Amino acid sequence: MKRTDEKRLETLSPFEVKNTLIDLAQHSHEKTMINAGRGNPNWVATAPREAFFQLGMFALEESKSNFSGYEGFGGMGVQQDISLRFLQFCEKYEDQEGVQFLIEAFQFITDQYQVDGDALIYEWVEGILGNNYPVPDRMLKYSELIARKYIEQEMAGSQPLPAGKFDLFAVEGGTAAMVYIFNTLKSNRLLNPGDTIAIGAPIFTPYIEMPELEDYAFNKVEIMADEASAWQIPDSELEKLNDPSVKAFFLVNPSNPASVRLSDETLYKIAEVANRRPDLILLTDDVYGTFADNFTSLAMLAPKNTILVYSYSKYFGATGWRLGVIGVHEDNNFDRMIRDLPEDTRSTLSQRYQGIALEPSKIKFIDRLVADSRAVA
Repeated sequence: MKRTDEKRLETLSPFEVKNTLIDLAQHSHEKTMINAGRGNPNWVATAPREAFFQLGMFALEESKSNFSGYEGFGGMGVQQDISLRFLQFCEKYEDQEGVQFLIEAFQFITDQYQVDGDALIYEWVEGILGNNYPVPDRMLKYSELIARKYIEQEMAGSQPLPAGKFDLFAVEGGTAAMVYIFNTLKSNRLLNPGDTIAIGAPIFTPYIEMPELEDYAFNKVEIMADEASAWQIPDSELEKLNDPSVKAFFLVNPSNPASVRLSDETLYKIAEVANRRPDLILLTDDVYGTFADNFTSLAMLAPKNTILVYSYSKYFGATGWRLGVIGVHEDNNFDRMIRDLPEDTRSTLSQRYQGIALEPSKIKFIDRLVADSRAVA
């Protein structure tokens, strides 16, 4: 990729980068291929990083401004009028790379979503300084709002959004999301050793190995995509999901290694099965969805049954930062399935979570994910 193209990308918002990269690849064979495969991509998105580091400099100024007496130490940020000081900082350093990005992001969020500017910037400063445990611990308030809007934009395609909203849990990349989900499904007796789960194949590690570990001891059924049909799943394979002994279906969409997204027709068929089977657990790993045009996640078509996993790592060239989210719709079947467990099982689970809630039986599934990710400690 030529330096002129790199500079042009730096002027774009993250939401415009995808189409520009596609255009560059299609119109010049001189360009370096963008590689989003497993492992480290061969690029980084510089514009958000420039903004990130400028935000860090502002946060340090805030920290040092209210702590004196010891060189090399800072204090906690002060929320009152912090957005005004932020804008003054941006005006002072307006010629620095990343500052204009910060201004536009701040203005967009406060204008579009009617967010209090002081509360937003204070959350950013506290977050980037890392000087306190995150509250709420599942995901910071405005971080969740921003991530949710991004997920809705990128995962819904041309589909209308389902009524209600998705609750998000910020996790350390897609692999951590998988581990947390497997653990909580097992801990809450939604999946038990010896249960049968379906895996969309071909699929990449760790979906192949994890179900077989003694930690879980699940039986696997492969639902195989057909290479001759452009890696779509034939009806004969989808029929396996009608078997009541199949408790869950885990898939990666777009697939890896085939790198093909499931057709809307296939997604509708899976959603139809889910509508008939409220007990069927769907997990869709959509990490590559942002590389596909008009991508629709299964979570948008069967929100009550589906756990959504998304990772920013590949799309933003940030595999080392381990950035991902788990999404569960606020109106979901998992909470109902837990309520319908046998009384003795519910009593055992209440003892498990009694240290973190006065009414542990009412803890939502996604909040159990958070608790279990830290061994309820």
